[in-house]
Amino acid sequence: MEYIYAALLLHKAGQKITEEAVMKILTTAGINADSSRAKALIAALEGINIEEAIKSAAVVQSAAPAAKEEKKEEKKEEKVSMEDAAAGLGSLFG
Repeated sequence: MEYIYAALLLHKAGQKITEEAVMKILTTAGINADSSRAKALIAALEGINIEEAIKSAAVVQSAAPAAKEEKKEEKKEEKVSMEDAAAGLGSLFG
């Protein structure tokens, strides 16, 4: 999870998300970073629009309380559709 946080921090700062930048953030934070995990994260983020992924996650999260108010059968259908909406988000978290 700390690798994702490092990538999000770089994104928020407007910096390019690279293996070196992720490793630098993690080691500065006192984390014994693994370069292969950083490489995997960078590969997983290739082609991902982070802003869109964040917006999709927010939509899924905000839809959760509405699902609780529905009947159990409808709630199951809503849960499936939320999972479908978040399918692309899974690639962000590799």
